[in-house]
Order: sequence, then C-alpha cells, then structure tokens
Amino acid sequence: MKRKLRRYLPRHDAVRDNRWLRPFASTLLHPRLWYLNRRSAAGAIAVGLFCGLVPGPLQMLSAAIACVLFRVNLPLALIATLYTNPFTIVPLYVLAYGIGSWAIDGGGHAFAAPPEMVGMDIAGWSLALADWMAGLGKPLALGLVLLASGLALTGYLLVRISWRAWLVRHWHRRLARNAARRGNQPP
Repeated sequence: MKRKLRRYLPRHDAVRDNRWLRPFASTLLHPRLWYLNRRSAAGAIAVGLFCGLVPGPLQMLSAAIACVLFRVNLPLALIATLYTNPFTIVPLYVLAYGIGSWAIDGGGHAFAAPPEMVGMDIAGWSLALADWMAGLGKPLALGLVLLASGLALTGYLLVRISWRAWLVRHWHRRLARNAARRGNQPP
C-alpha cells in the first residue's frame, strides 16, 4: 500500500530544494512528516479532513502546522484538505450550520436567507449583513467544529480499518502462494 501511495505524494527533495520553504527546512524535513505507515497515514487523513473545514485560505497552513505538532504525514494531509472546493464548500457549511443549530437549541433555529440590497443604501445593507452573519455565528462555528471532528474521526477509522484489511488480504495471498510452492505440504 505504501508503494501505491508514494507514487502520488511529493518527494522529500522538492521541499528541500524549494527556496520559499528553505527557512522552514529543519521543521518540514523531519523524517516522521514524510514517513508513510498505518498510523501516520490515518493521522494525516484525520488532520486533512479536520483542517479542510477551516474557513478561508488557511486550510493547508493549518494542516501543515497540525502535521508538525502531531508528526503525521505532511503531503497526505495537504492532499486530504482538497475535499473542500468551490463545489462542496456551500453544502458542507449548510450541513455544519444545521448540526450547530441542532446542537445549540435542538434544531429550533431556522436558516435565514441573507438580506437583499433592494431599497437599502450600502451602509444599511452592510449593517444588515453583519447582523445576519452574527446570527449565524454560533451555530456555524459549533457546527464546523463538530462536523470537522466527525469527519476526522471517521477518516481516521476508515484508513486504519482499510489498511488492516489490505494487510490481512496480502498476508493470506502470500500464505497461499507459499503453500502452492511447497505443493500444499503442511509446515
């Protein structure tokens, strides 16, 4: 499984030779950030799924910081953040808002549409938009944390289970091959 994943991940040399990353080379070139095993892959997927819901363009930066803190595979975590994109971010945020409003008051808080600018000047509309965003703040923030935690836990468990299943399958195939070579003689 490692060989298959390594084909798609960036090489260690690419970071070392990058002039923008050179000041951080001592931190980013730590061997555990590039080593790929069951634990580091599962942790990297969990970090990537959690940090994928960080608002704004800070997803990969927060994933890189979390990888350094938890010593999990850096490239895999950065790739895992890409599940949020212009097509998926709105449904994910609506789902997070729903989860947050359910957690706060049992789902009694309905989603309100943003204020329309019709009949308002820019200052009045800006104030109305700020009030609307403040109303979404608590449910959305709590929902993002809950959704990100749920996705991270699910991703971690799925990677661990999948990796284990792959190892068991590979082990059984190797046993069958060895038995065939010996002519089905018991050990």
